[in-house]
Amino acid sequence: MLNYSFSMGIAVSSLLICIVNLIYTFIQGRTDKAQNKFFIIIVCILATNSITGIVSAIVTSGYLPLEQSIPLHKISRSVYFATHTALCPMFYYYVSKVSFVSTRIRNTRTLLKSLPFIVTEILALTNLFTNFVWYIDETGDFHRAWGEMLIYVAALFYFIMASIVLATSWSVISSKRKSAILFFLILAAAGVILQLVNKDLKVEVLAESVGFTGVLMAVENEDDRIDFGMDFYNRAALNLDIGGCLKHNRRLSLIIIHVTNYDIINRLAGNGDSNVLSDIVGDYLRSLVKRYYIYAPSVDTFVITIYKKMNVNVDELAESIAERFSKPWDYNDFRLQLSSTVMVADIPGSIKSTKDLFYMVDNPVVGSNNEGVVKGEDLKVFMRRQEVEDAVSHGFAENSYEVYYQPTFHLDGRLHGAEALIRMHDRKLGNLYPDEFIPIAEENGLVDDIDSFVLDEVCRFLESGTPKQYGIDNINVNLSVTECMKPGFIEEINEIVSKYKINKNDINFEITESIAASDYASLGNIIQKLKDQGFLFSMDDYGTGYSNVSAVFSLNLDVVKIDKSLLWGAFDDELGMIILENTIRMIKQMGKKILVEGVETAEHIALLNRLGVDYLQGFFFSKPIPKDEFVKYITDYQKLVAETLE
Repeated sequence: MLNYSFSMGIAVSSLLICIVNLIYTFIQGRTDKAQNKFFIIIVCILATNSITGIVSAIVTSGYLPLEQSIPLHKISRSVYFATHTALCPMFYYYVSKVSFVSTRIRNTRTLLKSLPFIVTEILALTNLFTNFVWYIDETGDFHRAWGEMLIYVAALFYFIMASIVLATSWSVISSKRKSAILFFLILAAAGVILQLVNKDLKVEVLAESVGFTGVLMAVENEDDRIDFGMDFYNRAALNLDIGGCLKHNRRLSLIIIHVTNYDIINRLAGNGDSNVLSDIVGDYLRSLVKRYYIYAPSVDTFVITIYKKMNVNVDELAESIAERFSKPWDYNDFRLQLSSTVMVADIPGSIKSTKDLFYMVDNPVVGSNNEGVVKGEDLKVFMRRQEVEDAVSHGFAENSYEVYYQPTFHLDGRLHGAEALIRMHDRKLGNLYPDEFIPIAEENGLVDDIDSFVLDEVCRFLESGTPKQYGIDNINVNLSVTECMKPGFIEEINEIVSKYKINKNDINFEITESIAASDYASLGNIIQKLKDQGFLFSMDDYGTGYSNVSAVFSLNLDVVKIDKSLLWGAFDDELGMIILENTIRMIKQMGKKILVEGVETAEHIALLNRLGVDYLQGFFFSKPIPKDEFVKYITDYQKLVAETLE
């Protein structure tokens, strides 16, 4: 049997560890979160258990007379069981808080989880009267009763629950935190098993105290989660915490504040020792919510988390923040005006993943409007852009792109050619049109790949011989002028076309007037080199840009495509008719062929016949359709023409 000195040494060691943990916790100053409070409660429980261990060692030493030792032993055991029974439930709640699992009693399920704790705690508190858990006989010997086994079963229940929470939160807990909590679980389990096997070992509390020291160092010490320049939680902390909320369906709102003129402010009032924005607005933000609800994922951005339990009107708070940021800030000897964008998003409503979150965090501008609070429909438009960006980026991997064809006709009704138009069929978003995804592709640098894809598909189609068989002279392919201007463009075009046995004059490249105005000399040189090889060129959307007319027509173009807005405007008023008539007359005088887009009615055709244009394109004949449908269309059209001639 182990002696008094061993038991006393174990208990004193445990107490000293707990005292050090408590002192360090308060020195660190992070005691205000629910997680921190549960940690302190657990350490206090272990400290109390250590004190009762010291008392038990004294009582069982035989130094006290029986009439004194028995009452003292009963008090010690009562305090031990009343506190130690709460240890595993508190640990479960602690792990839940670290993992962002809600433990609020809101329904029958969460109440049932608390029931074992309530029942066993009642057993422990009433044991002096019932002896259901333990009792001490007349000789001072301690005896276990059936209630103690029930307490161990309840402890095992919460131990398993904590393990389940840890397992389900594995991907949203940092490796350091996971290691520390696992360390505690293993040590605590080992201590319990050893003490169950030999009740004289008394090592359970010591094992738990040592294990929780690891938790203190790895979980409660948040140095790796703090941006010390900003003195708020950093980007990694935001990622893990919001990931935990999403994982466990925690409902909350986010207020994201972007300071869009940070660079100017930093240069003007820069302080090498800290982040200027933190110095300027840190106290203001902390006056709105507690510090642990604020994150600084970048030097110019703050994120405030508002949980439902806080009972805060998020919209009103966001509006007040936007109003405050619209006013000057005093900083040292400066009076600074911070330009900002304030966004409000809900989880899981607006934000479905941390990717959505960081898209909002890293993209402060919504359209051209930076005033007021971005929320609701404005936010949906913003998030739609993020979804389209994702679709564009994985479009080739998922075979989302498809080339459609819209036929063009001679004025007398004969087939002339077709325009190749890119379409997207995203698995999540459905059908996407170029007006939405092409500008994004241009910004992301993917438009060149799209243009190359379209050209490759058109060449393959031309090589089949079907277009020529049914009277298609050439197929128009849109080009990004930014692509045209990059080095090696001509070589890339020839590399694609050379794979197929086609004539280069079967391809008519289209460039857009409003873009082409940027550098006529360089563009004209590239166009001429390709035309010398046999390619044709058209000016697309003429009438929508602001190009210098003489510069546009200095380009060696074969066809000018008049935008549909000029045709439709001719039917709106007399001025529109004058503009269309004079535009067509001017292009004819310059010796260019004319194609008019947007032909939708017989009246359109009659007018264009009178004005003497060359080619027609529009929904009157056909909308853009997939290749197979296009082949059927031109086949049927040729049959109809043949039957009409007969």
